Amino acid sequence: MKTISELLGEAAGRAVPVVRGIDDDRLGDATPCSEYDVRALLNHLFLVIDNFRVLAAKGTPDFSRADDVVTGDWRGRFEDATALLVKAWAEPGAEEGVTGGMSMPARTVGLMVLGDLTVHAWDLARATGQDFEPDGDVLAELEPGLAAMAPQAREMKVFGEPFPVPAGATAFERVLAVTGRDPGWGPSRG
Repeated sequence: MKTISELLGEAAGRAVPVVRGIDDDRLGDATPCSEYDVRALLNHLFLVIDNFRVLAAKGTPDFSRADDVVTGDWRGRFEDATALLVKAWAEPGAEEGVTGGMSMPARTVGLMVLGDLTVHAWDLARATGQDFEPDGDVLAELEPGLAAMAPQAREMKVFGEPFPVPAGATAFERVLAVTGRDPGWGPSRG
């Protein structure tokens, strides 16, 4: 079984090119996350990455921040932020015990940020006309992990209701569906 840090490294390796591929003129485009346009989703993802780095160190996160960080070299900062996230989860003890402010098993919390990084990379890719395919090892951890978390995530309004997918759906389509996403979502063009 791979460590959370190794899995996050794989996920970051797939997410960073998507973020680098986003043109500034697409920042106002809709995403599969209906409450976020591309800019807002990027800001959310930066916030998630920063806070889950704090959680890896057993600290107390602050999810209330609402800064617009999609300025200057935000693409380079995203790559740096994901590298720091991977490093934080590689520290001795990061996957052991419970996290700081969430009081949940550390590996479960690591799977949460792995899910955010992977699913939101797909959201951003789909919104901006890019291809995205998650790493196979990441997917193998996410499918059972997110399915187990789904009932509580729905209660907390983090996941939507499961999207119905056909019996032959791929593992990634099932992962997207359990979070409430339509795997066939595409941006509507006026």
